[in-house]
Amino acid sequence: MNDKQLYKYAFVLALFTIVYNVLEAGFALYFGAEDESLSLFGFGIDSLIEVISGLGIAHMVIRIRRNSDSNRDDFERTALRVTGVSFYLFTIGLVLSAIVSFIEGHKPETTFWGIVISLISIAFMWALIWGKTYVGKRLHSDAILADAACSRTCVYMSLVLLASSGIYALTHWPFVDGIGALGLAVFSFMEGKECFEKAKSNRHCGCGCSCKN
Repeated sequence: MNDKQLYKYAFVLALFTIVYNVLEAGFALYFGAEDESLSLFGFGIDSLIEVISGLGIAHMVIRIRRNSDSNRDDFERTALRVTGVSFYLFTIGLVLSAIVSFIEGHKPETTFWGIVISLISIAFMWALIWGKTYVGKRLHSDAILADAACSRTCVYMSLVLLASSGIYALTHWPFVDGIGALGLAVFSFMEGKECFEKAKSNRHCGCGCSCKN
């Protein structure tokens, strides 16, 4: 692939990420509400927030395609701030919901769909990470590589959902769903913090990655 094809590939990956997160959010929110699973419903909200982040990433790919030495622009900063605020509000909502869940001893109807959706998410996210890493290395773009590295957080959140859903399916312990929601809250807070740190910087970097773009 030449550079033009690689940038096109990177943009397609960014668009696919957006579409996938929209679909994932729809299924997770529906089945989370139907099954009364706090962790699955919360996972769906996270996917919606990731759509906002994905729009910023798609814009970033277009920017660095035009000028690989350009800095983050106002659109990306705004997307990062909106995403950051959303993650912080989401964190508060998850913590409060988990506390209520603990007090009431709430139990989901089933966590079957939590297991299914988390497994699908892990598979797709790893494929996206591989694709973004492939493109980033060939374009020598630390910005795209940083995005690939940050996508691992989505995998970790999927693993939290898988663990809480799987343990509940085996034990029916009432507090597992709430604990899973708190696990999602931890990663949500970290993502929100990272978004604001990126918004303050001119360069697209994060997740501890150095960056030149």
